[in-house]
Amino acid sequence: MISKTFSADGALGKVIPGFQPRQPQLDMAEAVSQAIKNQSQLVVEAGTGTGKTFAYLVPALLSGKKTIISTGSKNLQEQLFHRDLPLMTEALGFFGQVALLKGRSNYLCLDRLSRQMLESHNHQADPTLLSQLVKVRSWSSETKTGDLGDCDAIAEDSPVIPTITSTNDNCLGKECPSYTDCFVLKARKKAMDADVVVVNHHLFLADLAIKETGFGELIPEADVFIFDEAHQLPDIASQYFGQSVSSRQIQELAKDIEIGYRTEAKDMRQLQKVGDSLVQSAMDLRIGLGEPGLRGNWREAIASTHIVRDLQRLRDAIDFAIDVLKLALGRSQLLDAAFERANVIKGRIDRVCDVSITGYSYWFDTTPRHFALHITPLSVADKFHEQIEMKQGSWIFTSATLAVNDDFGHFTSRLGLRPAQQFSLPSPFDYHQQAKLCVPRYLPEPNSPGLADKLVRMLAPVIEQNQGRCFFLCTSHSMMRELGERFRETLTLPVLLQGETTKQKTLAEFMELGNALLVATGAFWEGIDVRGDTLSCVIIDKLPFTAPDDPLLKARIEDCRLKGGDPFAQVQLPDAVITLKQGVGRLIRDKKDKGTLIICDNRLVTRDYGGIFLASLPPIPRTRDLAVVKDFLAQISKTTD
Repeated sequence: MISKTFSADGALGKVIPGFQPRQPQLDMAEAVSQAIKNQSQLVVEAGTGTGKTFAYLVPALLSGKKTIISTGSKNLQEQLFHRDLPLMTEALGFFGQVALLKGRSNYLCLDRLSRQMLESHNHQADPTLLSQLVKVRSWSSETKTGDLGDCDAIAEDSPVIPTITSTNDNCLGKECPSYTDCFVLKARKKAMDADVVVVNHHLFLADLAIKETGFGELIPEADVFIFDEAHQLPDIASQYFGQSVSSRQIQELAKDIEIGYRTEAKDMRQLQKVGDSLVQSAMDLRIGLGEPGLRGNWREAIASTHIVRDLQRLRDAIDFAIDVLKLALGRSQLLDAAFERANVIKGRIDRVCDVSITGYSYWFDTTPRHFALHITPLSVADKFHEQIEMKQGSWIFTSATLAVNDDFGHFTSRLGLRPAQQFSLPSPFDYHQQAKLCVPRYLPEPNSPGLADKLVRMLAPVIEQNQGRCFFLCTSHSMMRELGERFRETLTLPVLLQGETTKQKTLAEFMELGNALLVATGAFWEGIDVRGDTLSCVIIDKLPFTAPDDPLLKARIEDCRLKGGDPFAQVQLPDAVITLKQGVGRLIRDKKDKGTLIICDNRLVTRDYGGIFLASLPPIPRTRDLAVVKDFLAQISKTTD
């Protein structure tokens, strides 16, 4: 049945114009079918262009079993649900139900919207927020799903969103006046009744972590679990099997207490004081933690006297909130829920401050306005393995980047997997004809002073000659900003910088301009699909080793050392190889694509481990001469002009 579906005159050929059978795609589909039949684990690395989405969708739909498909990003989740699944259900004549399920923060909460509308009529309200609330309210009467991604009236990063969506902490559950119209509840009900449910890794793992505590669950039980972009799972899992507490949670609690005071307990002036002292003490701790954009070691921070003092003030503010809210119990559902949340936050702070428990990394991060304190387990292998054992069924993991030099051990050991089968499928692209890889001669050493200036001098002529059409992927925000600044002074072409607007807008502008340089970091290393001649050059500033002072990495290194391992070979190198493979994957996305890849790091050539990086990359012809790159790019321009 599988081979017939993927044959030239099979079901796919009838709905996909120009469909051609590909052996690697068929091999993967057969393996997925076998894993579903045997209820076993399967790990497949499928190179770009293999067609892995259809290779797992076809056997899943044909199996007739309840299937959960989890993706690494909301973008892929939407694409899968709105584009790929409808195509496959039509091709296979599948009559089952399919559902899309996102995390709570994507759905409008009607109760919080009506409270915000009330609150926003006071004299201190921000008029732009009020106009956004009015737009959302009129949209709320038309929408069937309540998915704010479909609401064109507000931007995806609008500050109004957190105020009109619920979290696990602040949801009123069955006590909510809008419970019967709840969009989260409707989405979950649809998922319960569906045969195929599309979720994302964050939601899947948050759900597993909640189930561990015996609290309500969002994702229904299933027989088949498929993870696309599975390389992201270990890091996301470690976030959810740990604990976090953030100033954002404290601010939202303060906001709800204030709304409760203004609308339902106007005689309790102390509630206003409670809100103010929570916000102030959280802000004091934020300032005490130093520069924004910092990831620090919480164990070390908590040894400092001024942090201890700021932390004590925050704890006092939370105790004060609990005492005052206790007096208001029974007067308002919002304040009753706030009382519960204040106790939960107090418990989380206590847990994060008990740094004596081993097996965890204790760290914090800061943005200009917020901080978050985290404890993260050093290994999630036992917990994840336990979940697989409990659920049984088939577990299928796929991505374009799972193996390091053809070895899957790094990925499978981090999740405690025991796959019955694991293999790599080559990309169908002709890299010998389509691409060139250059590690230029005379490169400055990574991290040497004036590195950005030297790279701009060396590479500006290449970018200028290529009329932009280039991604410059950086391994740090500081390098990204420095290069962005220098290129803007040097180039006559438009230079876009990640973070100056949303990721989607930046990408849309890059494609629209057609002659831009985009300087970016983390968010653009993966999940970005630019085909054709809009992107014909990808430059990477250096090998993407995680910064050695990153607290999570430090803790994993320490853990590896304690187990008698080699931290560089077992932790740092495999992580960097997989990240580099993702960055390289941005270049060739299609059989017609052509382009050059420039990696500005001599270590690829001078160090022994450079061979492991190169052996893990596609077979792209290599050169050290930038003139060869310029000639290759000039030929591409001629053929596309």
